Amino acid sequence: MTTNTQTRTSRIARFRAMSVAGIATLGAAAAALTLTSTSAQAAEKAPASASVVRASVDGAQGGRGYANNLDGWIKESLAIMKAKGIPGTYEGLHRNIMRESSGNPNAQNNWDVNARNGIPSKGLLQVIQPTFNAYHVAGTAHDLTNPVANITAAANYAAHRYGSIDNVNSAY
Repeated sequence: MTTNTQTRTSRIARFRAMSVAGIATLGAAAAALTLTSTSAQAAEKAPASASVVRASVDGAQGGRGYANNLDGWIKESLAIMKAKGIPGTYEGLHRNIMRESSGNPNAQNNWDVNARNGIPSKGLLQVIQPTFNAYHVAGTAHDLTNPVANITAAANYAAHRYGSIDNVNSAY
């Protein structure tokens, strides 16, 4: 190998190392910014409807002391699911909620086959009314767009159909 080729190879290796390090640093910084939010940022991220939608009436919080936001709705649903023997984890619920509604409890699908048939999917986990009625969990509201009722009914359906909401990785 000539000196010019060695120098060029060395420069390419250093460039690659710096690129990988830069990407890793950028990724870590982005993750840190994503994971650490101030109270003001958290309030901005909450769905506009969060102050209107109530899992139950309990002052400034959701039912049984849970926060009236996505985190609180999932945690309250998990407590009910545990009491009723419905499997599922926070991660599985959150992943499916974000895919189906981006965390908006008032989300409604007006374009799929269900909508064309007059029964649009609604709520955090995009449930249609007949499925909600069939898999409604006692102790939750009889309201398809109620966040806790929607989550627990969808998780109950997923448990019967797929074994757990954790096993659902696409529209169900």
